[in-house]
Amino acid sequence: MCGRYQFTAEQCEEIRQIADAIQRKYGSDAWSPGEIRPSNRAPVLLGDAGSPVPKLMKWGYQLPGTLVINARAETAPEKPLFRDSVRSRRCLIPSTGFYEWDSQKRKYLFTLPREGALYMAGLYDRRGNEDCYCILTTSPNASMRPVHDRMPLILTGEQRHRWLADDDAAARILTVVPPELMRTSAEAQISLW
Repeated sequence: MCGRYQFTAEQCEEIRQIADAIQRKYGSDAWSPGEIRPSNRAPVLLGDAGSPVPKLMKWGYQLPGTLVINARAETAPEKPLFRDSVRSRRCLIPSTGFYEWDSQKRKYLFTLPREGALYMAGLYDRRGNEDCYCILTTSPNASMRPVHDRMPLILTGEQRHRWLADDDAAARILTVVPPELMRTSAEAQISLW
């Protein structure tokens, strides 16, 4: 499961460009970078004629009595809640890392080594009068397994473009094994937001 992630523009030029585009489009008060939590508004990337376009959306599909923030990549194509989104409403969630807690409730930050940006596969939909997204999760790889039994479906390189633009490739991408990640303790980090 992915219940929090990080979007900090200071660490990465790619992320800074996305943050700048969002600020130009929505204004500086539309959202707050830093630690992104369920129900927060945050940037996602949508495919538009081959180029990713940043858009601000709410994290989580609001259902009666619950907020659905994750979808299992293995079952999303069959689930009524996600089926149409898998076919035609796929997005990327840009971040600088995501957080996970182990069984002793210790918080860890997972990042891609040697890269500032980490892109998670996602789905989006319209709920009420608001666009919202959820993060696809998959079985953990070796770097995640000691901490949790699920992890975000992380896409790299050409996978990102194909996820947004290639309907035929999307089903295959749902089964990719995410890259190995770097894990650091987030216990001592203090959020300023």
